[in-house]
Amino acid sequence: MPNNLITLSEIKAYQGVTNTNGDAELNFLIPKVSAFVKSYIGRTLVDHYTAGKVELFSAVASDLFLKESPINIISSVEYSTDYGKTFIPMEEFVGYARNDEDSSISLIGVTSYTKKTNSVKVTYTGGYSETPADLKLAVLDLLVYYQKAEMAVKSTRAAGANNAQIEYVTNSTIPSHIRRVLDLYRLDL
Repeated sequence: MPNNLITLSEIKAYQGVTNTNGDAELNFLIPKVSAFVKSYIGRTLVDHYTAGKVELFSAVASDLFLKESPINIISSVEYSTDYGKTFIPMEEFVGYARNDEDSSISLIGVTSYTKKTNSVKVTYTGGYSETPADLKLAVLDLLVYYQKAEMAVKSTRAAGANNAQIEYVTNSTIPSHIRRVLDLYRLDL
């Protein structure tokens, strides 16, 4: 089950809310905003800190960049010469080397499996034990943004004599102060 990037108690404390009147709405929005942020940045951040993640690569380069960073534990790196049907374990410092600076695996002695589909499988844990503070603030701000429907802009068109008009124009961009923080965690996809 995916982990949310913020909790109900965190958003209530952020908003200064002490009652339970809006809990249903917040409980509805928290997983949606968390999923949006994870999709936008291209990684889950907290879902695979202890739960294993398996990534398959069609290795065409000697450096394989893992999605969940920072890397916590690499359980195994394996290669396949039969397009992922069977895998052969690789030994660290003989078949691969770990690079924590950019969350990558450098393949050593890459030969027969370099250009085949599903030629390398990496099983690892990575990410954060909890949402980093700056990202948490951005997620809180984004939830409030959606909660208040600030993406809707009321039109200034005058209403006719017999009717009232409200036109909503949605803005497809994330507010810049939120986007700047999200982009710090975003994968170059």
